[in-house]
Amino acid sequence: MTTATNASTVTPVKADVTSGQPLLAVEGLKVHFPVNRGFILQRTVGHVKAVDGIGFSLKHGETLGLVGESGSGKTTAGRAILQLTKPTAGKVTFEGQELTTMKPDAIRKMRRRMGIVFQDPYGSLNPRMTAGNIVGEPLIVHRLFTSKAEYREKVAELLQVVGLSPAMANRYPHEFSGGQRQRLGVARALAARPSLIVLDEPVSALDVSIQAQVINLLQDLQEQFNLAYIFIAHDLSVVRHISDRVAVMYLGKIVEIATRDEIYKNPLHPYTKALLSAVPAPDPVLERKRERIVLKGDIPSPLNPPSGCVFHTRCPIAIDDCKGDVPPLREVGPEHWVACIRV
Repeated sequence: MTTATNASTVTPVKADVTSGQPLLAVEGLKVHFPVNRGFILQRTVGHVKAVDGIGFSLKHGETLGLVGESGSGKTTAGRAILQLTKPTAGKVTFEGQELTTMKPDAIRKMRRRMGIVFQDPYGSLNPRMTAGNIVGEPLIVHRLFTSKAEYREKVAELLQVVGLSPAMANRYPHEFSGGQRQRLGVARALAARPSLIVLDEPVSALDVSIQAQVINLLQDLQEQFNLAYIFIAHDLSVVRHISDRVAVMYLGKIVEIATRDEIYKNPLHPYTKALLSAVPAPDPVLERKRERIVLKGDIPSPLNPPSGCVFHTRCPIAIDDCKGDVPPLREVGPEHWVACIRV
C-alpha cells in the first residue's frame, strides 16, 4: 500500500458557520442530455431535459429533502451538484467556490468536502474489495494518512462510527446484509471528512425495520459532525423524519419548497398535494376520511416537456393560462416557495 504525506484525522471536522453564507447555493441548474441519430454521421435531434433550471440553498448542518416521482430529475440533480454529471448551465457554489467552472484537478480537491451514498447497497460496492479497502479508498485517494498503521486505525474508527465491528474489515461485501452494506457506504462517504453528503434514496432498497436504523444512524452522524444532507427520496414518510426543508421536483423543475412542517401541514402546489395524499395514514379512521388525489395520465417525456407549467397536463386545477409562460418559483409565505399561478 502506498502511504501519503498529508496527514489528517479521520474524524470529519465541523464546518465554519461563522460567515453566515450558505454551504451550498444552486442557481439555474440545468442538465440536458443530447439525443443523437445516425450510425456514422450522428446528429443531435433533441435534448432530454432531466434538470431544467432549479435553484436552492443549503445551510451548514441542514437536511434538504428532494422528492418526486421516478424520472423527475432528483438523482441527476444530486450528481450534477457534485459534478459527477456535468451541468449544461447554471451555477453550483459550494463553500464559497463555484464548481461548474473548475478544472478537474480542482474539482477533485473539492470532493474531499463532498460525499455520496448510493441507492443500491449491493451494486455500489466493489465485490472484489474487502470492507476495509472500500471504506479506506478515499483515504488513499486524498492522501489522508502517513503510515499503514494509521490507515488501519482510521478504517477501524470509521467502521465503529457507523455501527460495524473493526473485525469485519477483512470481509467481502457478499458477507454483509443489505443494511450493513449501506453502513459501509456511509462510512466510505465519511472517510474524507465531508461537510455535505448527497444521499440518493439510501434506504429504498432496505427492509422497513432496517430503514429506521439507517435513518437514525444518519441523524446521529449529522449531529455529531455537523453534516449537511441532500436526501433524495420518493417516500415522503421517510423524508418527513429526517428533513429540515423539502423541495418537490416534477419533470426537472422544483415546484415547491418549504420547511418540513409547513409542506406537510399546508401543501399548496397541486402536485405536492397529490403526493401527500398517497402517503398512508397510520390511523385507519383518518385514512378512510382522507381525500385521495389521483393524477390522470403519465408523467410526460423530458424529451418533449409540455409548454408553460410542466404539470398542467395532469393538474386537476389547470386553466388555459397554465399552458403559457413557465410559472416562477415565488415566495408565498415565510420560507415557502411555490411555482403555480393558481396559488
